Amino acid sequence: MAEPEKKLLIKRYASRRLYNTETSDYVTLEDIALFIREGREVQIVDLKSGDDLTRQYLLQIIAEHESRGENVLPLGVLTDLVRSYTTQATSVVPQFLAMSFEMLRDGQSKVVENMTSINPMAQMPGFDAMQAQQKAFLKAMTGGMSGSWSSSAKEDAPEDKDDLDDIKKQLSDLQEKLSKLSK
Repeated sequence: MAEPEKKLLIKRYASRRLYNTETSDYVTLEDIALFIREGREVQIVDLKSGDDLTRQYLLQIIAEHESRGENVLPLGVLTDLVRSYTTQATSVVPQFLAMSFEMLRDGQSKVVENMTSINPMAQMPGFDAMQAQQKAFLKAMTGGMSGSWSSSAKEDAPEDKDDLDDIKKQLSDLQEKLSKLSK
């Protein structure tokens, strides 16, 4: 069994620049988001004080995505999160969120498992392409949260909007073929 990758250490300098200790270069918040989507664990520390700033930067990444219109968190969830900081629920909320995301990752694994298990549909022409599209769709919809698929996140995740449009078109074509087969 392969040894899991160690955390990627990012150091924040006094100038607020972020330095990747593995590649010896400066990185942006978007670079850090990409590392995480690829399945890497990231730790961001202040060079001078040694304080762990990971949580602060992850929240900043989420806030930037939300402000650009990439709304993942419904307004009600955000409101409830704000409320949880002012109530006794703060002890329950982190556990609930962690369990919810764990259930989501488990569900993804089971969907992928079911797609790859012995299935009469596997004999159908185009099934492999449809299966690859489903994996890519799940990966895109969850922002690459699952690291349980056999191939890397880089291979499965759509690179940009054009790839996602291509996947939608292919899925539409497959659905059309399936409807013709059932007639």
